[in-house]
Amino acid sequence: MQVPLIRLQCGVNSYDWGKVGKDSAAARFAAATPADDFSIQEDKPYAELWMGTHPSNPSKDTATKRTLLDLVQDNQALLSKEVSEKFGQKLPFLFKVLSIGKALSIQAHPNKKLAEKLHAADPKNYPDDNHKPEMTIAITPFDGLCGFRPLAEISHFLSTIPPLKKLVGEAEADEFIASIHGKDASDKQEDEESNKKALQKAFGALMSAKKDDVNKLSKELVALAEQEGEDFAAGGGPSNEGKELADLVLRLDKQFPEDIGLFVMFFLNYVKLEVGEAMFLKADDIHAYLSGDIIECMAASDNVVRAGFTPKFKDVKNLVDMLTYSYAPISEQKMAPVDYPYATLNATAYSSGSSAILYDPPIEEFSVVRTELKKKGAKATFDPIAGPSILICTTGGGKISVGPKSEEIKAGYVYFVGATAEVVLESEDDSFTTFKAFCELEGKEGEKEKL
Repeated sequence: MQVPLIRLQCGVNSYDWGKVGKDSAAARFAAATPADDFSIQEDKPYAELWMGTHPSNPSKDTATKRTLLDLVQDNQALLSKEVSEKFGQKLPFLFKVLSIGKALSIQAHPNKKLAEKLHAADPKNYPDDNHKPEMTIAITPFDGLCGFRPLAEISHFLSTIPPLKKLVGEAEADEFIASIHGKDASDKQEDEESNKKALQKAFGALMSAKKDDVNKLSKELVALAEQEGEDFAAGGGPSNEGKELADLVLRLDKQFPEDIGLFVMFFLNYVKLEVGEAMFLKADDIHAYLSGDIIECMAASDNVVRAGFTPKFKDVKNLVDMLTYSYAPISEQKMAPVDYPYATLNATAYSSGSSAILYDPPIEEFSVVRTELKKKGAKATFDPIAGPSILICTTGGGKISVGPKSEEIKAGYVYFVGATAEVVLESEDDSFTTFKAFCELEGKEGEKEKL
């Protein structure tokens, strides 16, 4: 039987928002595994490296050139019987590296029921019938827009940014400000539902604004940001981010002039992630990534409902209707990783401060472990799990071993590991970092199964 360790050749997508040439981590990682049809062009943007079985850009075995999808369909044991019975003969997750040079679209990913409906009605724009919860882990400093702000902040911006208030509508803005006053911190169910309805009404009014009004008022908004600087939006209100928001308006206006997204940003949290920080987005959560290189893991789907910062198909009505309208500080969406209990570090790894850290979102399709081995000879041994894994090296290099099979691994190398395999990583540098996405289903006691 084949040892379940397969080096993968992974495809990279070129979209306008990607980083250009070798500035793109996605491009550099793709180039680490030579392909006849790929070489980095210095004037071309490279946005996403895809690792998995998704048919839009399936990974291939470097030795046989067969797709990973073919391999797991031919050998159910690579996924495990339980995973294949629940999710079918494919990986339940899609693993990516994103290199973001300019803003991605303002978007959300539909829940399972809506995904099925959209796919049936419009398979061209919605190619999957699956939901797409996703997790983001920064590998360089990152910033983005994520989830609705606390209502007091939105109210403040409607009160202090005249072009925003005009675009939402004076009466609609005043109604929102009055209706949510004093309720932001309430834990009463009826208050929360009332607030969500008020938020949906105000956001819907903004998103239905006429294009001529967006064009005219965006010019006013940009002029205001230029003039006021740190005093913009009366200093930024509760979040004290006046200068930061003014700079963001000017930056995004250069990328997408006269775009509705310039106003949507005042409804959304502005988030920054340092290297290793992460956030999780449920289905129907609104977001827009702005810059940085990230590891991203999601349910195996390519469904996106867009409404701004994009030349692609926009579906404003579905976006406004589908959102949860949950509102909270960004701190509530950032994840709190923990030590991964099923990795054993050797003495060299312990003494050098090496680590294996688990990012574990509240879904079954995937989790991710970030392993940092900080000295040559540091070693991490991962217990077998009842599901498949994909592992990518982002810095440094070393060896990856499954049973008697040992392979070189360095930045950009990607490996598939089949279910029930013990994996050993050993560093040959003083800085060796990998990310491993995996799926294992929960056992009877509610804990994920270990073998």
